[in-house]
Amino acid sequence: MSYFLGIDTSNYTTSISVYNSETANMLRQKKLLPVRHGECGLRQSDAVFHHVQQLPEIAEKLLGDFDGEFTAVGVSVRPRDAEGSYMPCFTVGTAAARILAAVLKVPLYTFSHQCGHIAAALYSSKRTDLIGEKFLAFHVSGGTTEAVIVRPDDENIFSVELVGRTLDLNAGQLIDRIGVMMGLDFPAGKELEKYALENKLSVKGKATLKGTDCCLSGIENICRREYENSSSKEYVSALCLKYVENTLYGMCDAILRKYGNMPVIFAGGVMSNKIIKEELKKGIDAWFAEPEFSADNASGTAFLTYLKHKTTTE
Repeated sequence: MSYFLGIDTSNYTTSISVYNSETANMLRQKKLLPVRHGECGLRQSDAVFHHVQQLPEIAEKLLGDFDGEFTAVGVSVRPRDAEGSYMPCFTVGTAAARILAAVLKVPLYTFSHQCGHIAAALYSSKRTDLIGEKFLAFHVSGGTTEAVIVRPDDENIFSVELVGRTLDLNAGQLIDRIGVMMGLDFPAGKELEKYALENKLSVKGKATLKGTDCCLSGIENICRREYENSSSKEYVSALCLKYVENTLYGMCDAILRKYGNMPVIFAGGVMSNKIIKEELKKGIDAWFAEPEFSADNASGTAFLTYLKHKTTTE
């Protein structure tokens, strides 16, 4: 069998995945970086330290009883495919991948974290048929809120063109700030969703768009005021998610109007939120990464490694 190893050491998750090209199955292991209660994130130096501690741990869990042979190793080396895109935490995974590839004497392929998210969404939504076609992909997380047009690329499987982005806060960043403000643990997405599902009041939220870009910082101020006035975690959680949902819908509509109709894929940790996902489905013909493939993970990287090796050796 042909096995392809993927490694991703993003800002908040250490992850390793193995893709079996004969069965199309994916083995996965990941662990969130620890963030103290009341804090909204980590310094890069702390993230690097925790990845160094966690990467061997999850590797032992995933590969301890593994008896297959790897055909190639892949790793996320930067946040995005853009000039100057860099984050120290990715150096941990890169170092491990280089060592493994050298010891195993197999090819090493490098990708961006964002492309890994897109590939994970295609794999888990069973839309790998879109590889080789033009489509719109949203990457919505704590570190990124962007829309990119994805096109075939002989060298890199696909290339991306940025066509929409946040001009201030990222959607996941907004959700985490509101959650931590209300006393929830970081990352706050799951707890925010739980409270929102218990809300019985009507919520409305108007998107703030500038062309195909969005602004989210004003929503933080609105939610803070509402919480000070009501102290209702249920209502404020629902309000926050409604704003995010309407913002993504507005961006998608504006982009498709400007660039023409095309398939739409949603990826990133925020898109594991069932409320946002189900509401967007009502107005957009789109595909979504499965929840376990939405948040940061190495599965997309492992799948891209398979695709890259296939094109390289054909």
